[in-house]
Amino acid sequence: MSLAQRVLLTWIFTLIFLIMLVLRLDEKIHWNWFLIFLPVWAFDTILLLMLVVKMAGRCKPGYDPRNGAQNMKKRVWYLVAMSLKLAFCLTLCAKLEYFSDLWVSFVCIPLWALLIGAMVDLGYSVFSFRRD
Repeated sequence: MSLAQRVLLTWIFTLIFLIMLVLRLDEKIHWNWFLIFLPVWAFDTILLLMLVVKMAGRCKPGYDPRNGAQNMKKRVWYLVAMSLKLAFCLTLCAKLEYFSDLWVSFVCIPLWALLIGAMVDLGYSVFSFRRD
């Protein structure tokens, strides 16, 4: 998938999600919150499939692993980040649908872990770049 296609796909799913979110918040529609977040999960599923295919390509017989260790660490981090985002979306929808009586601070724990991990990854990238 080319970069232009990925950007277009991102914009389409974001637009659909925002339209559904605004309609739900304005109480024009009374759909379930899990249905409102469906475009987010569809987009995440596509990204996860692309990531798994790239990680599985590392297992083919002619793969040269010389520069693959750093690349593999980055892909594992992407997988963990997607899992944390999914956990946050699921707990948020459960809270909004009153399925669970969670405090908002407990709902945000996966989001905070994701943001802290992103800051550590960014700091590592910046400072390892300056050393080279």
